[in-house]
Amino acid sequence: QVQLVESGGGLVQAGGSLRLSCAASGRTFSNYAMGWFRQAPGKEREFGAAISSDGFRTYYADSVKGRFSISRDNAKNTVYLQMNSLKSEDTAVYYCAAGSNGPGIRAGRIDHWGQGTQVTVSS
Repeated sequence: QVQLVESGGGLVQAGGSLRLSCAASGRTFSNYAMGWFRQAPGKEREFGAAISSDGFRTYYADSVKGRFSISRDNAKNTVYLQMNSLKSEDTAVYYCAAGSNGPGIRAGRIDHWGQGTQVTVSS
């Protein structure tokens, strides 16, 4: 079993940056691909980014490509989401997710979810 705890959310002005972290419990973190999803008020949860278990392959939604960067540190059991050039439409609850592989995460095949962290971008 893997438990995921996100942190780093908050309020930021448009054009600013934030870095989200997701700390995982358990010794199997390095076996999982990891990803970030987000859910804005009144909208469905959507895929944002994913990274392979070894960190060599990354996947991004078109809406965040070029602005967001996902990375991981398997020694620290942590995955990160660096968010730059934030826009008001990036306002959402951001969820960390674990799955078997990056394409599977992008397709919504998730084994474990975090509880979410709020990101609010003011214009």
